[in-house]
Amino acid sequence: MSEMKLEVVPMPVTDVDRAKAFYVDQVGFNADHDQRVDESTRPVQLTPPGSACSIVIGEGVVTMEPGTQQGLMMVVADVATTRAELAGRGVEVSEVNVQEWGSFIYFADPDGNTWALQQLPDRG
Repeated sequence: MSEMKLEVVPMPVTDVDRAKAFYVDQVGFNADHDQRVDESTRPVQLTPPGSACSIVIGEGVVTMEPGTQQGLMMVVADVATTRAELAGRGVEVSEVNVQEWGSFIYFADPDGNTWALQQLPDRG
């Protein structure tokens, strides 16, 4: 089978500038690309630090209803530290939820798109 890499996930939002500010200023994503192509098209690509996969928000690039992207997951090295960082930047983030398969925190963007952040269990 040929190698396949997930590079970009669409994230439906109502207000591009508000969502960009949330993901960059509060969650800590990198703003990779923001260009108005024409009056109805503005792709904005944002990447979590250390990730090879980005999200794309914008005008004319996402067809899903805002708030319908649910349960995207990122893996973090230390969920408690990440939770403290997010909360310190004003993100409404859950308490740490410890399960057999890892420790999790959850948050939603201003439109209700949801995220889970997982610290993998120590298999040592």
